[in-house]
Amino acid sequence: MKKRRVAVRNSWNVWSRLKRFAITVLILLVVAACLVFVLENQQSVVVSFLGFSSLQLQLSFVGVAAFLFGMIVGGLIAAVYVLRAGRRERQVAH
Repeated sequence: MKKRRVAVRNSWNVWSRLKRFAITVLILLVVAACLVFVLENQQSVVVSFLGFSSLQLQLSFVGVAAFLFGMIVGGLIAAVYVLRAGRRERQVAH
């Protein structure tokens, strides 16, 4: 019986390492894509939105700022969803 528990722990450890490796590769791919985007888009642009205009900025700066803004907003929405789901589980359990 003890050997089986060790095997389960070892397989869990392998999956944990594989998951960590996959996340690392995904992050490196996103960073590489951002770097290529920055290097390829050096021209200056003016962004107009709802009657407001920005200063002349590099297109790469505008693109990366929009990407980061989207990541932050998406993360906040996901966090709210997870917190609400956890609260519902606790209410059902009691």
